[in-house]
Amino acid sequence: MLKHHQSIKSDTIHLPPSFPIRITETSGVSPSFQRLHLHVEMEINLIVKGTGYYIINGNKYPFRQGDIILINSNELHRAFETEDLIMMVIMFDPGWLAVEQRYDAELLAPFRKVGERFSNLLDANHEAITTLQNILNDMKREFDQASDSYVSVIRAQLIRFLAYINRYFKLPGAPRHQAKLQGIETIREVVQHMEEHVTEAWTLQNLANLAHLSPSRFSYLFSQIVGTSPMDYLIQLRLSHAVHLLETTEMKIIEVSTICGFRNLSNFNRLFRLYIGKSPSELRK
Repeated sequence: MLKHHQSIKSDTIHLPPSFPIRITETSGVSPSFQRLHLHVEMEINLIVKGTGYYIINGNKYPFRQGDIILINSNELHRAFETEDLIMMVIMFDPGWLAVEQRYDAELLAPFRKVGERFSNLLDANHEAITTLQNILNDMKREFDQASDSYVSVIRAQLIRFLAYINRYFKLPGAPRHQAKLQGIETIREVVQHMEEHVTEAWTLQNLANLAHLSPSRFSYLFSQIVGTSPMDYLIQLRLSHAVHLLETTEMKIIEVSTICGFRNLSNFNRLFRLYIGKSPSELRK
């Protein structure tokens, strides 16, 4: 039985207290899926190229070039790549803008009220999206060049970015998606248990028992929140751990296979190539 306090742990992201923002560009999702995770920091993604989709609190958001994704503090999410994905990723501590919120209490509403008044996805076809894209590109350029007063410029641009979302991107009428999905905490607890016991010989019935649900109901709820079936996610967790071990240790491939919960090497090699796109030995070259 799951203990009541168990849930997915917040990822630790180290941002300098004097300048708590990080701006990077990533190519693809490696492997082509992320583990389900959350963090205290707010996150902005600009889709520079390619396609994919996010699962955020159980809602699916397909995205393409030019779209912007907003992820609030502690929103449960994972990204998937479908083709040639390049993203600008901005992570920032919302406390950095505490002073500004004295004068504009709604400044962080695009994050805090996502699902109520705003969507996680700002569409590339929106008439005001170019303004936001230009602001983000300016922020990235300032961050990379680190010229005089770049911290102040980036802070000012972030405030402009949030203000323009408030002005132009409020949802008309009812929100397109519910921000929270019933049962999300139950699934979060099961996922945390899977991550902590990734080598255990899980069955669908075992996992459903942890959630006190029937296998069919559990599978439906899990797929809605995580974006894939329970057993498929277990394979992804094991392969992600295997990739880490192959890249950071000198362990033999058969040892990695066993440690990560695979019962035989041939099955490990087959699934590794299917999900990762290359064999374990090719990954190490």
